[in-house]
Amino acid sequence: MGIFGDVYYKKCAEDGTNQYQIEESKQANTNLDVILGDPNRLKAVAKDFVEHYETRVSEGATIKGKAMFVSSSRPIAYNLYKEIIALRPQWEELRECDEGVELTERERQEIKPIAKIKMVMTRDKDDPKELYDAIGTKENRKELDRQFKNAKSNFKIAIVVDMWMTGFDVPFLDTLYIDKAVKQHSLIQTISRVNRVYEGKEYGLVVDYIGIKSSMNDALKKYSSVGENDFEDIDQAVAIVKDQLDLLAKLLIKFSSDDFFNGTPLKKLQCLNRAAEFVQLTNELEQRFMGMVKKLRSAYKLCCSSQQISESERDYIHFYFAVRAIVFKLNKGDAPDSSQMNERVREMIKEALVSDGVEEIFKLGQDDQEADIDIFSDEYMAKIDKIKLPNTKIKLLQNLLKKAITKYKRVNKIKAIDFSKKLKALVDRYNERKEYIGFANDVLDDIAQQFADLFKELQKERDSFIELGINFEEKAFYDILKSVAQKYEFAYPEDKLIKLAREVKSIVDDKAKYTDWSQRDDIKAELKVALILVLAENDYPPVPKDEVFKEIFEQAENFKKYN
Repeated sequence: MGIFGDVYYKKCAEDGTNQYQIEESKQANTNLDVILGDPNRLKAVAKDFVEHYETRVSEGATIKGKAMFVSSSRPIAYNLYKEIIALRPQWEELRECDEGVELTERERQEIKPIAKIKMVMTRDKDDPKELYDAIGTKENRKELDRQFKNAKSNFKIAIVVDMWMTGFDVPFLDTLYIDKAVKQHSLIQTISRVNRVYEGKEYGLVVDYIGIKSSMNDALKKYSSVGENDFEDIDQAVAIVKDQLDLLAKLLIKFSSDDFFNGTPLKKLQCLNRAAEFVQLTNELEQRFMGMVKKLRSAYKLCCSSQQISESERDYIHFYFAVRAIVFKLNKGDAPDSSQMNERVREMIKEALVSDGVEEIFKLGQDDQEADIDIFSDEYMAKIDKIKLPNTKIKLLQNLLKKAITKYKRVNKIKAIDFSKKLKALVDRYNERKEYIGFANDVLDDIAQQFADLFKELQKERDSFIELGINFEEKAFYDILKSVAQKYEFAYPEDKLIKLAREVKSIVDDKAKYTDWSQRDDIKAELKVALILVLAENDYPPVPKDEVFKEIFEQAENFKKYN
């Protein structure tokens, strides 16, 4: 049984287990190791593991490609390792990270060239030299610990026997392969290696090579508050995938996807864009489609390696994923979890957005591009006008307006809030679209024009300070003073409003010259007194001064934060 077995059984004896039970357990485990270590079996397990792991990675079903394989004993683990390397010799090559992954200077210092797959075990002086050398020293194991916990490190697959099964937390580890009879009290801790919370991670996957499911369910009942129903097996996930595919086919029954499956590359891309347009015909249709595909994706991540899913079904899955990603990008400005998609689908989404002109507009609208490209220019608007699909154009305008208003809020908070309200009203009207008008392009074109008009109105507002003869920061205080005057329905001459805005800006600059001004009560008190005096000197009508001060203070704080 080796040193680990001896330690384990010594602990059992100390806990009161009698010698007969210990001997019986030793015999059972010895017999099991003979079965688990059979060379032909290990070849089959290695082949299945490689295929399963590579499918998970290629389908984007794993967060960072990290996997742990729990083997029954050190000799079996080593023999499995050799079988895997025989199938994938390149996994033994020393690399810093996967091809295409960019590292910062700091990451280059932290990440060391390492093989993709490593054994994590302690070694014994009586080990054969080959095994002894392969396991490495205690310092090597510490480095393995560091590298496995680094999301970008090339070290992706850890083969373990007893180490790392408890108390070893890697939140982005999401696949656990078990080929060992793990005792009930250890099983919960073992499977907990893959249930840690991480952004973009919905589930951890446990691949059972030895038949531990009944033992796992017993352990859940005995040692955990988690119910066995909280764990979906592959068959359940496959059933969900097939159910969602059926529901999606019925939902899109009026849409022909033939071009995606049988057309030229250009036809495929055009079909994706038309499909994205179709699912946006009504808000209800869009929400149902997005929800169904999200559920489909969650289940598919668990069972993407299953042979119960046909190639035709996989093609439809990729089609729905691609359509959802395009709609998601139109709504949010970026595709969802793009790293967690099939590579072919990723490229297709990118090409579809480029072919329709959408990607170019998103790129031009990015913050780091705006120094060279004015998103309010006639040239930029002309690019938007070229987009023929009305729902796509509306979503694009909505997204760009949201970005532009957010950016303008850094300069002029009160006006940006006004534009946010106008945008919300337009979005609410668009979201109320019903199926009977969903196909009426003239109605959608009218809504698209209203979005474009609001875009132009924001452009005009952004430059309005020039006509007033003041700078854009003074214009923000001008808008506050004018807004309060309108709220309390009193007239105040335009020339005096401009003069007062300049004076307010001058006072704010004087009081806000210290970095901690907004946290200091003494400076805020001085600012308030100075503002009350300047309002009185300029005959600004008797409105609640606290309200004026609050708006001016928030604008000043907001501006200093971003500029």
